[in-house]
Amino acid sequence: MAFYLLASIVVSFLAASSAPTPLYAVYQARWGFNPTTTTIVFGVYAIAVLASLLTLGRLSDYLGRRPVLLVALGAQAASMLIFATAQGVPELMIGRVVQGLSTGAALGAVGAGMLDIDRPRGTVANSFAPGLGTASGSLVSAFFVQYLPAPTHLVYVALIVVLALQTAGVAVMRETLEPAPGALATLVPDVKLPKSVRRAVLNAAPILLAVWALAGFYGSLGPALARALTRSDSAVYGGMALFVLAGVAAVVAFVLRSAPARIVMFTGISTLVAGVTLTLVAVETGSPITFFIGTAIAGIGFGSGFQGGVRTVMPLAQAHERSGVLSLLYVVSYLGLGVPSVIAGYLVVHFGGLLTTAREYGAAVIALALLALVGLMTEKRSGGKRSQ
Repeated sequence: MAFYLLASIVVSFLAASSAPTPLYAVYQARWGFNPTTTTIVFGVYAIAVLASLLTLGRLSDYLGRRPVLLVALGAQAASMLIFATAQGVPELMIGRVVQGLSTGAALGAVGAGMLDIDRPRGTVANSFAPGLGTASGSLVSAFFVQYLPAPTHLVYVALIVVLALQTAGVAVMRETLEPAPGALATLVPDVKLPKSVRRAVLNAAPILLAVWALAGFYGSLGPALARALTRSDSAVYGGMALFVLAGVAAVVAFVLRSAPARIVMFTGISTLVAGVTLTLVAVETGSPITFFIGTAIAGIGFGSGFQGGVRTVMPLAQAHERSGVLSLLYVVSYLGLGVPSVIAGYLVVHFGGLLTTAREYGAAVIALALLALVGLMTEKRSGGKRSQ
């Protein structure tokens, strides 16, 4: 039961992170901000996650998983309360910062905790659960916005209830790691990599950047793009784009859980390139059907690319290195999630508009995916060994 509780925490935290996505149009209409502000609100979350991963990401390797998770769950619930009572952009920013800090602290702890309990299943869950959470948060929030009263309040109240139940579960959960001295030293940012995983991380980094950069675009500007192509103001269409991308990613991560990690990586690269190319065709032709088909194919790339990256790195890490290594992988991922989306928001307002920015963004994602392919092919020629 502890394993499934930990997996559910990843789902709820990532669902909470994507819950505001369908609400950005509501906030924009109420408070009159532009797409740049939307992407900044989105990017602030990613920056906060990065800061937390760099300072708190290894803390559970020394204090144990439970104490870190209990504090993170409390902080995540507090961020939901801030969102539920927000009266303007400053409150959104504060809520995203608190949310990002709690998520960064939790991701390393919960991911390492699952590996402590069951390494093979934990490796798969670490790549499967984030997509499931992102997809469910986006779609459920969209339905709340479209069909239920108090859309800017109710979804956050529901998440607070879920987080409270998970807190009760963690409180009675058995600790999976013996505490060790040295916790204070982990609060100083340290990006050192164990020698055993350095080559693997170097080769995984481009695909992690690519898939999360695509997720960042869908999470910040995806709803606007979907509404532009469908010519509809429905919040469901806005949430559907991220749901399709992340939902397909979650399914693929589960389906490919037993496939060799290298094959999963190649699958991720090829389908990411194909899917993004098809969405660019949809932007050119104005076809919403083509857009969602391309998004689904790109979702295959998202799920297999992220899983392949995690699975080629994490089995190489020792027990007291896992939380730190996993946190570093999330640092790379959240750099891809946050920074490009903020740049995209600026480009939408000041250079070319939404459709032009989508074309340029898609081309950049394809370039990163091809760079990952070069890394894999180079490693194969050099005879490097990879964990399966």
